[in-house]
Amino acid sequence: MPDTTIRSQSDVALIGAGIMSATLGLILKELQPDIKIEIYERLDMAAAESSDAWNNAGTGHSAFCELNYTPESEDGSINPKKAISIAESFEVSRQFWAYLVQQNKVSSPENFIKSIPHLSFVWGEKNVEYLKTRFEALHSNPLFKQMVFSTDFAQLKEWMPLVMEGRNESEKVAATSMAIGTDVNFGELTRNIFSYLAKLEGVTMYFNHEVQKLRQREDKSWRIKITDLATGQKRKAYTKFVFIGAGGGSLPLLEKANVPEGKGYGGFPVSGQWLKCTNPEVIAKHQAKVYGKASVGAPPMSVPHIDSRMINGERQLLFGPFAGFSTRFLKNGSYSDLPLSIKPDNIIPMLAAGIKNIPLTKYLIEQVRQSPKDRINALREYVPGARSKDWKLERAGQRVQVIKKDEKEGGILEFGTEVITTADGSLAVLLGASPGASTAVSIMVDLIGRCFKDEIETPEWQEKLKVMIPSYGQTLNDNPALLAEIRKDTASVLKLNN
Repeated sequence: MPDTTIRSQSDVALIGAGIMSATLGLILKELQPDIKIEIYERLDMAAAESSDAWNNAGTGHSAFCELNYTPESEDGSINPKKAISIAESFEVSRQFWAYLVQQNKVSSPENFIKSIPHLSFVWGEKNVEYLKTRFEALHSNPLFKQMVFSTDFAQLKEWMPLVMEGRNESEKVAATSMAIGTDVNFGELTRNIFSYLAKLEGVTMYFNHEVQKLRQREDKSWRIKITDLATGQKRKAYTKFVFIGAGGGSLPLLEKANVPEGKGYGGFPVSGQWLKCTNPEVIAKHQAKVYGKASVGAPPMSVPHIDSRMINGERQLLFGPFAGFSTRFLKNGSYSDLPLSIKPDNIIPMLAAGIKNIPLTKYLIEQVRQSPKDRINALREYVPGARSKDWKLERAGQRVQVIKKDEKEGGILEFGTEVITTADGSLAVLLGASPGASTAVSIMVDLIGRCFKDEIETPEWQEKLKVMIPSYGQTLNDNPALLAEIRKDTASVLKLNN
């Protein structure tokens, strides 16, 4: 029989049509307009997995309210380093998005980003002391200068009436507020970027196309075998550079690439659920993102929050997420994902990480066993007057936490985002979860620096990066005047509170 396989050639192949691929594809196209890009997505639309609004927190993770970015040391001190880094990265994202709006590459910023206060809320003497210490550690930094701390019941009631309604005024409570927080619909933003990209010469998008195999050739280029899931048609794509940004699907593809840099990596899947409010009167009472402290052993994605969102033009109110365990690596994945990911080179790191994370396992078992009454009781810690009839359970996204080799521990479980690049710079893979989407621009600029080392040093690329990201090469937290100017400019373009 004749070979009916379709063949194509490109400079860049992006696997997965989420926010990471969208960001990388557009930055590369801006830096090198004649670059040829192919994008492969196994679902029938962009941003249907981790980037979808229902599948992520949409906080515009800027470390304004997420307490897991400022863990407490044994001596009670708070190291603000990670929070500062995330806040810096979010400012970079805002600059890039503002550039896209100014250049008419994406439209209607109000459809994907809106201003909303970010609050941290705690109760109990020990937690109040922690929040005060956290505030003091952050407030001295320009990025967090606008943060306000209060233990005043009336003030907290003004910030979050729904959360304070029905509480005893003698209860020891505290909150911090950042009025310049945002709500980001990453699904909308991703589809907006791909809509623009797909119209450009040299960019081709393939939906319903699943990558089956990857192999590096002798000349360091890559051959990718792909199947059109709608027709069964086979395709071979030849490319100089591959980026795998397939969410939970990235680990199996990294294993198929069979590169030394990918050895020893494993994944631990965590599923999620939301309680979604169905009562418009309750939804209207809460206009903030209020984050609390996670339970002992909980993964970062499970930090409880009562969250006002704008999704598809409608105000929504969510509480959660409630974590669970599933062997799927994707919301639309297979139950065999986890078993099939276990290989000789990662079994020891996975076992070692499992043994050292017994509290996490215990926490997930408890979450899976929760009854509807248990979930409503958890909600009532944040919304004392919550009625079960006003809330329904919705399935959220699937996350795969990174497990990697460690010389001392054998294997460690990493909470966060991990970028793996090959020594020759021809392959990059993104693993992990939060704060992911919110810091996508910084992550992709760093990736370009690692994989396009010669090009990024050219005056043309350097100049263009400074146009897209005015603070490129500078640290905003060390330059309050520049920070104020950039926040003002991006707020104006994106129609936000400064």
